[in-house]
Amino acid sequence: MSARIGVVTFPGSNCDHDTLWALEQLGVETTAMWYRAEDLDHVDGVVLPGGFSYGDYLRSGALAAQAPVLTALQAAVETRSLPVLGICNGFQILTEAGLLPGALRPNRHGEFRCDWHTVRVVEESRWFPGLAVGKALRLPIAHAEGSYYVPNGQLGALFQNGEAWLQYVDDAGRLSPMANPNGSVANLAGVQRGSVAALMPHPERAMEVFLGSDDGRQLLGAWVQGVSQEAIHAR
Repeated sequence: MSARIGVVTFPGSNCDHDTLWALEQLGVETTAMWYRAEDLDHVDGVVLPGGFSYGDYLRSGALAAQAPVLTALQAAVETRSLPVLGICNGFQILTEAGLLPGALRPNRHGEFRCDWHTVRVVEESRWFPGLAVGKALRLPIAHAEGSYYVPNGQLGALFQNGEAWLQYVDDAGRLSPMANPNGSVANLAGVQRGSVAALMPHPERAMEVFLGSDDGRQLLGAWVQGVSQEAIHAR
């Protein structure tokens, strides 16, 4: 039994259709969800896609974090550990809503960056079976506020608790300040907590080699597998 994945559209989302398409390429049953949705019982997992929800007014993700679907999402995470994946703006929304630790700040160089980077898996996760520690993935970024931040006193706990998930690395898989495109603390490109995970790069834009990489297929495929396994157990 495959999972049914919901992809939420907020006013200003621009990667929702891309994400639906990418999941459908993996054979997943998908459903488009509007930001006013309050019932999540019909889905096994939810993706908050990239884009510029509410035009990124105030702070990126700040207004979307107050949407009705986030209230439902928080309840579903707490009561049934609903798997959630945030991509770029989705990452920002999840931190604003308090479902993930930290915050996404403006890039240190003050520029919008749209290019390719390598990320490395730091911590294995039951939600991403098959993505072993050390696995390198080539994925594109496209953001102006992607500099992940937690206070120094919380950074160690992030790693100790297995919540630090992805790091930007160079082409040889090594940590380097030069490989950090936005000034993220500890080169962090993605974090996870419980059933919620997020990353700044866009796996839905890396589904075919001719696009520059098909590593997004590996990442999304692993998440879909994890969601499907949990759905089977739950049913």
